[in-house]
Amino acid sequence: MKGLNLNSTSGKVLASLALMGTAAAVAGMGTYGAFTSTTSASSDVTSGTVNIALGTSGTANNRLNVGATGVVPGDTIQRAVTLSNTGNQNLASVTLTTAATTSSLLDTDATNGLQVQIDACSVPWTEAGTSPALTYSCTGGTSSTVLASRAVIGSNLALANLNTVTAGTNDYLRVTLTLPTTADNTFQAKNSVVGFTFTGTQRSATNR
Repeated sequence: MKGLNLNSTSGKVLASLALMGTAAAVAGMGTYGAFTSTTSASSDVTSGTVNIALGTSGTANNRLNVGATGVVPGDTIQRAVTLSNTGNQNLASVTLTTAATTSSLLDTDATNGLQVQIDACSVPWTEAGTSPALTYSCTGGTSSTVLASRAVIGSNLALANLNTVTAGTNDYLRVTLTLPTTADNTFQAKNSVVGFTFTGTQRSATNR
Protein backbone atom coordinates (compact mmCIF):
# COMPACT_ATOMS: atom_id res chain seq x y z
CA MET A 1 0.00 0.00 0.00
CA LYS A 2 2.82 2.44 0.79
CA GLY A 3 4.39 1.74 -2.58
CA LEU A 4 1.17 2.67 -4.28
CA ASN A 5 1.00 5.97 -2.44
CA LEU A 6 4.55 6.92 -3.42
CA ASN A 7 3.91 6.15 -7.06
CA SER A 8 0.68 8.20 -7.00
CA THR A 9 2.41 11.16 -5.39
CA SER A 10 5.25 11.05 -7.88
CA GLY A 11 2.77 11.04 -10.72
CA LYS A 12 1.12 14.15 -9.40
CA VAL A 13 4.43 15.94 -8.92
CA LEU A 14 5.62 15.10 -12.40
CA ALA A 15 2.34 16.23 -13.89
CA SER A 16 2.58 19.53 -12.03
CA LEU A 17 6.11 20.12 -13.23
CA ALA A 18 5.11 19.45 -16.83
CA LEU A 19 2.28 22.02 -16.66
CA MET A 20 4.54 24.63 -15.09
CA GLY A 21 7.14 24.08 -17.80
CA THR A 22 4.55 24.65 -20.55
CA ALA A 23 3.30 27.86 -18.94
CA ALA A 24 6.85 29.17 -18.72
CA ALA A 25 7.44 28.41 -22.40
CA VAL A 26 4.26 30.30 -23.44
CA ALA A 27 5.17 33.26 -21.24
CA GLY A 28 8.62 33.34 -22.80
CA MET A 29 7.23 33.62 -26.34
CA GLY A 30 5.61 36.97 -25.54
CA THR A 31 8.89 38.61 -24.69
CA TYR A 32 10.30 38.64 -28.26
CA GLY A 33 9.99 41.87 -30.40
CA ALA A 34 9.82 42.45 -34.22
CA PHE A 35 11.25 45.19 -36.45
CA THR A 36 8.58 47.02 -38.56
CA SER A 37 8.53 49.87 -41.08
CA THR A 38 5.49 51.66 -42.59
CA THR A 39 5.21 54.21 -45.37
CA SER A 40 2.14 55.60 -47.24
CA ALA A 41 1.00 57.93 -50.00
CA SER A 42 -2.32 59.34 -51.28
CA SER A 43 -3.55 60.22 -54.75
CA ASP A 44 -6.08 62.93 -55.54
CA VAL A 45 -8.45 61.90 -58.39
CA THR A 46 -11.06 64.26 -59.82
CA SER A 47 -13.41 63.26 -62.63
CA GLY A 48 -14.05 65.55 -65.59
CA THR A 49 -17.35 67.02 -66.72
CA VAL A 50 -18.99 66.50 -70.12
CA ASN A 51 -21.71 69.05 -70.76
CA ILE A 52 -23.19 70.72 -73.82
CA ALA A 53 -25.90 73.35 -73.68
CA LEU A 54 -28.17 75.40 -75.92
CA GLY A 55 -28.60 79.15 -75.65
CA THR A 56 -31.42 80.61 -73.57
CA SER A 57 -34.76 79.66 -75.10
CA GLY A 58 -36.69 82.55 -76.60
CA THR A 59 -33.61 84.66 -77.30
CA ALA A 60 -31.57 85.09 -80.49
CA ASN A 61 -29.33 82.33 -79.09
CA ASN A 62 -32.13 79.76 -79.31
CA ARG A 63 -35.13 80.14 -81.61
CA LEU A 64 -35.85 76.42 -81.91
CA ASN A 65 -38.99 76.85 -79.82
CA VAL A 66 -40.51 79.30 -82.31
CA GLY A 67 -43.15 77.46 -84.35
CA ALA A 68 -44.38 78.10 -87.87
CA THR A 69 -47.91 78.08 -89.33
CA GLY A 70 -49.41 78.24 -92.80
CA VAL A 71 -46.50 76.37 -94.39
CA VAL A 72 -46.91 75.45 -98.07
CA PRO A 73 -44.63 73.49 -100.44
CA GLY A 74 -41.41 75.40 -101.11
CA ASP A 75 -41.47 77.35 -97.82
CA THR A 76 -38.42 77.41 -95.55
CA ILE A 77 -38.30 77.88 -91.77
CA GLN A 78 -35.03 79.25 -90.38
CA ARG A 79 -34.11 79.13 -86.70
CA ALA A 80 -30.78 80.01 -85.04
CA VAL A 81 -29.34 78.30 -81.97
CA THR A 82 -26.03 78.54 -80.11
CA LEU A 83 -24.47 75.25 -79.01
CA SER A 84 -21.85 75.45 -76.23
CA ASN A 85 -19.40 73.02 -74.66
CA THR A 86 -19.66 74.13 -71.03
CA GLY A 87 -17.81 71.13 -69.59
CA ASN A 88 -14.08 70.87 -68.98
CA GLN A 89 -13.44 67.97 -71.36
CA ASN A 90 -13.11 67.74 -75.12
CA LEU A 91 -15.60 65.61 -77.03
CA ALA A 92 -15.18 62.85 -79.57
CA SER A 93 -18.38 63.87 -81.38
CA VAL A 94 -21.69 65.70 -81.25
CA THR A 95 -24.80 64.16 -82.78
CA LEU A 96 -28.36 65.33 -83.35
CA THR A 97 -31.49 63.26 -82.82
CA THR A 98 -34.86 64.57 -83.94
CA ALA A 99 -38.18 63.06 -82.92
CA ALA A 100 -41.81 64.06 -83.40
CA THR A 101 -43.77 64.40 -80.16
CA THR A 102 -46.81 65.19 -82.32
CA SER A 103 -46.61 63.36 -85.62
CA SER A 104 -48.18 63.73 -89.05
CA LEU A 105 -47.40 63.24 -92.73
CA LEU A 106 -45.11 66.26 -92.44
CA ASP A 107 -42.57 64.15 -90.54
CA THR A 108 -43.41 60.57 -91.55
CA ASP A 109 -42.88 61.04 -95.31
CA ALA A 110 -39.08 61.08 -95.58
CA THR A 111 -39.13 62.18 -99.23
CA ASN A 112 -41.93 64.71 -99.56
CA GLY A 113 -42.16 65.72 -95.91
CA LEU A 114 -40.04 68.25 -94.03
CA GLN A 115 -36.30 68.25 -94.69
CA VAL A 116 -33.70 69.68 -92.30
CA GLN A 117 -30.35 71.32 -93.03
CA ILE A 118 -27.86 72.65 -90.49
CA ASP A 119 -25.05 75.09 -91.21
CA ALA A 120 -22.84 77.26 -89.04
CA CYS A 121 -21.36 80.75 -88.91
CA SER A 122 -18.09 81.64 -87.17
CA VAL A 123 -19.94 84.45 -85.32
CA PRO A 124 -23.55 84.73 -84.11
CA TRP A 125 -26.05 84.86 -86.96
CA THR A 126 -27.58 88.24 -87.82
CA GLU A 127 -31.31 87.94 -87.30
CA ALA A 128 -33.87 89.73 -89.50
CA GLY A 129 -37.61 89.61 -90.05
CA THR A 130 -40.52 89.48 -87.65
CA SER A 131 -41.12 86.34 -85.59
CA PRO A 132 -41.97 83.73 -86.62
CA ALA A 133 -40.86 84.65 -90.16
CA LEU A 134 -37.20 84.96 -89.21
CA THR A 135 -34.19 84.89 -91.52
CA TYR A 136 -30.48 84.73 -90.73
CA SER A 137 -27.32 85.84 -92.49
CA CYS A 138 -23.68 85.23 -91.60
CA THR A 139 -22.49 88.84 -91.37
CA GLY A 140 -18.89 89.56 -90.47
CA GLY A 141 -18.01 85.91 -90.16
CA THR A 142 -17.27 82.84 -92.19
CA SER A 143 -20.16 80.60 -93.09
CA SER A 144 -19.21 76.94 -92.97
CA THR A 145 -20.24 74.23 -95.35
CA VAL A 146 -23.44 72.39 -94.50
CA LEU A 147 -22.98 70.33 -91.35
CA ALA A 148 -25.88 68.00 -91.96
CA SER A 149 -28.84 67.49 -94.28
CA ARG A 150 -31.60 64.86 -94.23
CA ALA A 151 -35.30 64.16 -93.66
CA VAL A 152 -36.44 65.95 -90.53
CA ILE A 153 -36.71 62.86 -88.31
CA GLY A 154 -33.73 60.64 -87.50
CA SER A 155 -31.30 59.46 -84.83
CA ASN A 156 -27.66 60.25 -84.12
CA LEU A 157 -26.94 62.48 -87.10
CA ALA A 158 -23.23 63.31 -86.91
CA LEU A 159 -22.49 67.05 -86.97
CA ALA A 160 -19.13 67.55 -88.64
CA ASN A 161 -16.59 70.34 -88.15
CA LEU A 162 -17.97 71.63 -84.86
CA ASN A 163 -15.96 73.89 -82.56
CA THR A 164 -17.74 72.47 -79.54
CA VAL A 165 -15.74 69.26 -79.58
CA THR A 166 -13.25 71.48 -77.71
CA ALA A 167 -14.12 72.45 -74.13
CA GLY A 168 -15.15 76.08 -73.61
CA THR A 169 -16.16 76.81 -77.22
CA ASN A 170 -19.39 77.68 -79.07
CA ASP A 171 -21.01 76.88 -82.39
CA TYR A 172 -23.49 79.26 -84.00
CA LEU A 173 -25.94 77.09 -85.91
CA ARG A 174 -28.78 77.77 -88.30
CA VAL A 175 -31.46 75.10 -88.60
CA THR A 176 -33.49 75.29 -91.81
CA LEU A 177 -36.64 73.25 -92.35
CA THR A 178 -38.03 73.02 -95.87
CA LEU A 179 -41.28 71.55 -97.16
CA PRO A 180 -40.42 70.22 -100.64
CA THR A 181 -42.34 71.37 -103.68
CA THR A 182 -43.24 67.71 -104.24
CA ALA A 183 -45.58 67.74 -101.22
CA ASP A 184 -49.11 67.25 -102.60
CA ASN A 185 -52.60 68.01 -101.31
CA THR A 186 -52.40 65.20 -98.74
CA PHE A 187 -50.04 67.44 -96.72
CA GLN A 188 -52.64 70.14 -96.15
CA ALA A 189 -53.73 71.00 -92.57
CA LYS A 190 -51.15 68.71 -90.95
CA ASN A 191 -49.35 69.41 -87.67
CA SER A 192 -46.05 68.07 -86.34
CA VAL A 193 -43.99 69.04 -83.28
CA VAL A 194 -40.30 68.26 -83.76
CA GLY A 195 -37.89 68.00 -80.83
CA PHE A 196 -34.14 68.51 -81.27
CA THR A 197 -31.71 66.67 -78.98
CA PHE A 198 -27.95 67.28 -79.21
CA THR A 199 -25.66 64.68 -77.61
CA GLY A 200 -21.98 65.15 -76.84
CA THR A 201 -19.81 62.05 -76.37
CA GLN A 202 -16.63 62.20 -74.31
CA ARG A 203 -13.18 62.17 -75.88
CA SER A 204 -11.29 58.89 -76.18
CA ALA A 205 -9.91 57.58 -72.91
CA THR A 206 -6.22 58.16 -72.28
CA ASN A 207 -3.56 58.07 -69.55
CA ARG A 208 -3.91 60.85 -67.00
